[in-house]
Formats: sequence, C-alpha cells, structure tokens
Amino acid sequence: MTETPAAIPRAMRGILSLEDLEPIAERLLPNCVFQFASGGVETNASLRENRAAFQDLDLYPQVLVDVSKRTTEASLFGETFSAPFGIAPMGGSGLSGFRADLAFAEAARLENIPFILSGASLIRMEEIIEANPATWFQAYLPAGRDDIAALLDRVAAAKFRTLVVTADVPVSGNRENLLRAGYSSPLRPSFQLACDTLSHPRWLFGTAIRTLMRYGMPYYENTGATRGIPVFSREGTRVHLRDSLSWRDIEWIRARWNGKLLVKGILSSADARKARAIGLDGVIVSNHGGRQLDGAVAPLRALPEIAEAAQAMTVIFDSGIRRGTDAIKAMARGASFVFVGRPFLYAAALGGTSGVRHAASLLRTEIHRNLALLGCRDLSEVKDRVRLRK
Repeated sequence: MTETPAAIPRAMRGILSLEDLEPIAERLLPNCVFQFASGGVETNASLRENRAAFQDLDLYPQVLVDVSKRTTEASLFGETFSAPFGIAPMGGSGLSGFRADLAFAEAARLENIPFILSGASLIRMEEIIEANPATWFQAYLPAGRDDIAALLDRVAAAKFRTLVVTADVPVSGNRENLLRAGYSSPLRPSFQLACDTLSHPRWLFGTAIRTLMRYGMPYYENTGATRGIPVFSREGTRVHLRDSLSWRDIEWIRARWNGKLLVKGILSSADARKARAIGLDGVIVSNHGGRQLDGAVAPLRALPEIAEAAQAMTVIFDSGIRRGTDAIKAMARGASFVFVGRPFLYAAALGGTSGVRHAASLLRTEIHRNLALLGCRDLSEVKDRVRLRK
C-alpha cells in the first residue's frame, strides 16, 4: 500500500498525464540540459520508433466482467509492488532537478515501486540506499576487472541487493544534439552556457545555485569505487569507452555478485539465451531510450522473441512508456515489469519528491482504469486483450 498521497506541486497542477510533463520541463530547463534529458542520437529515428511501436498493437476489450476488485499490483523477484512499473536509471538527473536522485528514491519508497539508481548519478549511492534500502544499482562498468571488482565491492558494502549492468554502451552514441546545444560532460564554462542558464532563472536558482550553496560542486559520485569528475569543469572528461567488455566479464561478475543480477540493453533473443545460460536473474529489453544506436529496433517489437528465449528468466521492458496502455501492451507482449525514465525526471525537476509521486499516481490510475475498460481483474489477464495490428 502507498502512504498518504503527496500534495500536488503548484507547477504540476495542470498535469493530467505523463505526456504533459515534457513541454513544461522544456520551458523550465536550460536548452542544453533539456536536450541531454530528452534527445536521442543522430536522426532520432529510434527515439521516434520507441513510441510509434505501441501503435502496432490494438486492444480487444471484453465486457460484462466483474472488475470491481481489480488490482494493479505486480510481483518482481518475490516482492509485490503497487503497480507494474518502476523508475529507470538516469544519469546526471541532478542537473535537471534539485537532488533528483534522492527524490526518485523517496518517491519510490512512498509509492511502493522499484527504483534503479544510475551509476552516473550525482548523489552518493550510500546516501540513496539509506533513503530507500530497496533501491537497485545500475553500473556502467569500467574496462578493467580490478576496477570492476572495486566498484562491485562498494555496491555490496552499501547493501544493494540488485545489480543492473548496462551493456549497450561500448562507446558513446553520436549525440549531435548535445554539441549543438553546448552540452558536454563535464559542462564547460562558455558564453553559450552562460546565456542558456541565465535565461532560465527558476532552474538557475532552484536547482543550480541551490545545489552549490547547500552541497557544493556536484560530482559524478558512483561511476567507480571512488568519486568521479565534477559536473562543471574546464578540464577532464567522462570516459565512455568499454569496447573490450564481453559476456566473459558478465560470467565473472555472476560468480562474484551474490544478489540479483540483470543485464540492461538487450534487443536480441541470442543475447537473452546467453544471459539465461550464465544464470542471470533477468534482462532489461531496452535501446537506451533511443540514445545509443540510431535505427536500433524498438524494444517493444523485439520483446516477444526475447521473452520466448528467456523462458523462466525475468524479462523487464524499458523505452517509450508514457501511458497506462503502453505498460499493458508491453506486459501483454512478454514483459513481467516495465521501467519509465524521462517523465519521472521531468516530474522531479518540476516538483521534487511530490512531483515524482504525482507522476506515479497518474500512471497507476491510468492502468487501474484501463484494466476495467479491458475487462481484466489483474495484469495476468491482459495478454488475451492485446493483438498485433493486421
């Protein structure tokens, strides 16, 4: 059960769906920060197809079913959650909203949904796990096994029980939109950046200056066993080169990690079979929100064959969920659970913990309503209500 619903933040009182969040966030955030959060790569083909894929599926309601006791509850790894969705890992979230990673953790605990902390987050993992002991950790693995081992030891010492390894970033995607918008990692002082931030005073004072005054310069805190680089700097760069990593490294991690272990970024049934053979607990079907390989298949289209190859292994879906019907369609196509990213980031930017809770409530309410309209008493019945369009 969720706790007493949070008051709706003033900035979100006109928000009626997750789709309403992006245009308001675009006005709030400096263009470079918004482009980092919202954009894809190259032509944005995969970003668009992630949403378009949901239109391939039609809903087939059944009527005169007693749905008065329907439930949105869903189980994942032996835990029962209030809804079949969680908050996806998003790097650099603290650039968009004040202490956004902490807002995710607190909202997830209060709403009884899972949350995955990104390895590129700006708040130390030890602080996040204290706020929400059920938080999962997502790692961008270093290239060398000594460095991987040190990171795993830190994650284990912090008492995370579920580890997600993101596998679809051997190199960084070609994000031309960020270069055009003046975004870099770390952010480098420039006239363009100064104009961009000064023209967004609510973000400047409510997020940037507020963070600096209370907590000092933010750093990428969880990329390795020790603190990473600062968010703002004239020197240094975040390393995105992991092209030597292989399934042998995942086997090695499986032998060292005692908790639940998942790989994120799966788009092929062959990779799902490899993950199952290694003994992973699950895979996350995702194309990184369209932020890596432009033209990569929409995860929803790849989902059925991956679910078949996974057999008893848990299959989770990520990329493009915006509506309750989206979550239902993904679960009908083989997902046990779904994760949502950008809308929760925008909600954190607009309203902090209360904003994220409101966004979660909107999505859960849609699912609850849609179950009734489909004639389903719970999520196990949705498979028969969704079919590929002819």
